[in-house]
Amino acid sequence: MKKFITLLLVLALLPTIAIGVGEYDVTEPITITWWHAHEDQFSEALNYMVDKFNSENSMGITVDPVYIGSYGEINTQFIAAAAAGAGTVPALVTCNTSYPASYGAEGLCEILDPYIDAYDYDIEDFGEGLIASTSFDGEQICLPYLISTQVMYYNKDMAAAEGIEMPKTVADMDAFLEKATLFNEDGTTKRYGTVFGGWDYWYYEMLYKNNGVQLVLEDETTDINSEKSIEITNKIKEWIDKGYAYYAYGTGASGNMRQLFWDGGAFSVFHTSSLYDTYVNKVKESANPFEVGMAWLPGSEDGTLFKSEVGGSAILIPASATQAEKNAAWQFLMFMTSPEMNLYWADKTGYFPTRASAQGTPEYQEYLTRKPAMEGIVSMSSWINPRNQHPAYDACANLWRHALAKIFNEGAPVQETLEELAIEVQENLDDQ
Repeated sequence: MKKFITLLLVLALLPTIAIGVGEYDVTEPITITWWHAHEDQFSEALNYMVDKFNSENSMGITVDPVYIGSYGEINTQFIAAAAAGAGTVPALVTCNTSYPASYGAEGLCEILDPYIDAYDYDIEDFGEGLIASTSFDGEQICLPYLISTQVMYYNKDMAAAEGIEMPKTVADMDAFLEKATLFNEDGTTKRYGTVFGGWDYWYYEMLYKNNGVQLVLEDETTDINSEKSIEITNKIKEWIDKGYAYYAYGTGASGNMRQLFWDGGAFSVFHTSSLYDTYVNKVKESANPFEVGMAWLPGSEDGTLFKSEVGGSAILIPASATQAEKNAAWQFLMFMTSPEMNLYWADKTGYFPTRASAQGTPEYQEYLTRKPAMEGIVSMSSWINPRNQHPAYDACANLWRHALAKIFNEGAPVQETLEELAIEVQENLDDQ
């Protein structure tokens, strides 16, 4: 009798077990929409991947990619669609890496941990920093997609010919800039040692953060007027005043900086790794082509910290999509972030591979023969960290950026300007 009762209990549980196992399965053909920001130059590669998935998956899933516009435009439309309720959101959304935390706080993303567990998806293959960058409150809310970080581009041919070594730490910058800068007979700068991208704080803020300066602290105060911040700012101002560097700020700053580098007027520039292909191709078209090198940003003065911050994009499933859409979207997510597609897409876009398992393949070695500068960046990718996710950070950081422009380009006093900035930043933080 006991055996019979046990058997009945097992049989009674079978439907529940089956439902649990198949909860994230695709059970019938479905077409899902993917909102993305990939422009025309990436259409061929994007369509190749989508067509490959559509034709090879055996579940009847059809992915319909829809170009929305910039990440900002996607953000606006996604928030509006999520607010409108079910039936208005796509099954997949590509977003800038600065958005996941706010999406997580608003509950806009599907929690992916159950899917990861159900399919034994190797999330650890991305590394701790990228996992943290796509998580919220300890839960995975999206996956790393096209990832970039801050780097220094430099003229590798000049470096070899003149014996110039890229700076490993901020303490190395004086010697580096002195050697990398060339002057005309009249004392004006002929070739800048480097250029700081002043149109976006992201390009230089790690020079401060790796040395202990935090614009927004955990207790919602700032130390942007601290002794160390003043010291670093004075040092950058010294480099600029000597003609070793300049702060690219204002209309056309990005384009002017890049053109200067391509034309040989700057030995190096602070920029994003995602533009590697652009730099290489433009230099090939220049009057005096050279090999483009790419180096990690200088670390802390004591050589112990080499943190950078995540850039690029992540990919998510909206929480308000139907379960059938979510299940199909997860299948496409696994495909798009697989080591094979991760390497292919990185190769075609100029971003770098983020799956550790992809780096041990023959395909990766072939990739490095064409993009050798990527090897050093990928090898340091464990240092990539999430951006500061405080809701007022961006506004505060732009106040900082403008204040630095006054110091570097207009001659404003360092300490007084940073003291005034600290008051403005604190007012912004207090208003949150």
